[in-house]
Amino acid sequence: MRTRGFEIVSTYTEEEINLPKRATKHSAGYDFEASEDTVLPSIWSTFFKHDKNASVKGITPVLVPTGIKAYMQDDEYLQLTNRSSNPLKHFLILPNGVGVVDADYYNNENNEGELFFQLLNYGLRDKVIKKGDRIGQGIFMKFLKVDNEETNEKSRTGGFGSSDKD
Repeated sequence: MRTRGFEIVSTYTEEEINLPKRATKHSAGYDFEASEDTVLPSIWSTFFKHDKNASVKGITPVLVPTGIKAYMQDDEYLQLTNRSSNPLKHFLILPNGVGVVDADYYNNENNEGELFFQLLNYGLRDKVIKKGDRIGQGIFMKFLKVDNEETNEKSRTGGFGSSDKD
């Protein structure tokens, strides 16, 4: 029986994608790489563009693809976190703090389960993430449920943000 791990999503099977791995034997997180080149615009460009819709659009994070999906046990989740060097050296942050990937995100009805890192660039210049650059870490975690929990039989049927009711 498989308990937890990573696979390459079908759209990247012919690409040279590396499965996440830990950097050292005591590392908690698995390092994820970008699966393709991605430009992260500087948040400051929003304020300096002469675009009449710039203030309406606001500052929008970029979803950086990994080409990876993760499987795990029903009482586990994958926590997506920033690399410690990203804010200091590259001016990149995860605007949501951490990402939570539930077990049912993997191969659900309408989504294969590709993982993306949501990043914002607060540097003065646009940042180009190259395919193969390490962009974040994933840590498998157990979670607990409360006593007398009301059971929800709803199944996930989509991708990023699909359990959101808004």
